[in-house]
Amino acid sequence: MKRVFKILAIVFLMFIIVIAATFFTIKSLKLPDVDVGDVDLRNINDGSYRGEYSAGPVKAVVKVQVKDNRIIDIMIEQHQNGLGKKAEKIIDEIISKQTLNVDVISGATLSSNVIRKAIEEALNK
Repeated sequence: MKRVFKILAIVFLMFIIVIAATFFTIKSLKLPDVDVGDVDLRNINDGSYRGEYSAGPVKAVVKVQVKDNRIIDIMIEQHQNGLGKKAEKIIDEIISKQTLNVDVISGATLSSNVIRKAIEEALNK
């Protein structure tokens, strides 16, 4: 009986160690910071602009259509996103508000910022 208890205690301790190691490893993986500025649309001529940006495992390639100093369409041509696919809906908010200064999509922060930065890169060319 003591032997079974000892084995169970060792297995339980090993389980706790593995869980703790996994937790600390995940916590130590810091996502890269992406600094997104805003763009003055008054300085952007009508046309189609292409931009791309990558940070860590996330990459976005976008095509931005501008007419009369307004963003009229944003097409995501490529989005390597890991788990950040839902970030793609941020383009609706950007078009609606006509600014890159919008809230990121919860749970897809890095992808949201990479998409915003790709749009900034497109419009700053």
